[in-house]
Amino acid sequence: MKVIVTGGAGFISSHVVDLLIDNNYEVCIIDNLTHGSIKNINKKAKFYEMDIRDTKLKEIFQIEKPDYVIHNAAQISVPASVDDPMNDASINIMGTINVLEACSSVNVKKIIYPASAAIFGEPSYLPIDEAHPLEMLSAYGVTKHTVEHYLKVYKGLYNIDYVALRCANVYGPRQDSSGEGGVIAIFCEKLLKDEIPYIYGDGNQIRDFVYVKDVAKAYLMALNSDISGIYNVSTNVKITINELFKIINKLLDKNISCIYTDERKGDIRESYMTYDKIEKKIGWRPETSITEGLKETLSYYANIK
Repeated sequence: MKVIVTGGAGFISSHVVDLLIDNNYEVCIIDNLTHGSIKNINKKAKFYEMDIRDTKLKEIFQIEKPDYVIHNAAQISVPASVDDPMNDASINIMGTINVLEACSSVNVKKIIYPASAAIFGEPSYLPIDEAHPLEMLSAYGVTKHTVEHYLKVYKGLYNIDYVALRCANVYGPRQDSSGEGGVIAIFCEKLLKDEIPYIYGDGNQIRDFVYVKDVAKAYLMALNSDISGIYNVSTNVKITINELFKIINKLLDKNISCIYTDERKGDIRESYMTYDKIEKKIGWRPETSITEGLKETLSYYANIK
């Protein structure tokens, strides 16, 4: 079976590609390397350097004729979406339509898409489930949710099945510390260098951190199953930013302080998500504890060249 992975040189996608190849899938990567890195590309994958908005995208699909598509290429920064909503929409909406048109041209069976917890806004109840009301607070949230509608439309029109995975805060090796949601990457890099990091607000914000290899497994299981629709991928475990910082300090046997600064505008106070639906449907559940995941992540940053 052949899979095209857009954004396959990126953080989450590169782990997905590795897992697909380990499971004997033939993989083609399409990435413009804006966020991704050439170092993340699995040598067994075929690589096309291209933007998903490129008019020649369909030609690649015609050549490769994939059975499945994992569409991870996106504009991923919330602040960038606020500063330039036109570019955000161009990549996340128009780029996705270009991918879907390419899918329909070669009768792709299923597309897996990473939706975002950014669509929920300030939660009206916790834990967040798939039925939670949507209250987007940024252009990024709007574009990520808009794609969910397009996926449903293309299923109806062209019989392209889809699974949208609404992921909590994903962390792990290869995450860019400058990227959106990269607080763990920032803490790891700073503390390994004995530098003092900043924490926005009082650090008591509650988050749900899910390990990237567990997320990659959710992609593979969704691809191999007959499920369709929208599913949360999370841990349903609450942890504050302060607790996270203390754990990393302890794992490194250090006692570095942090600097508290002004709370970021639009930051959500509490957010964690239930994964009951995907567990009941296909048996996926997070397998990596926060301590185990942080150990692997720290090992990566300690050895990165």
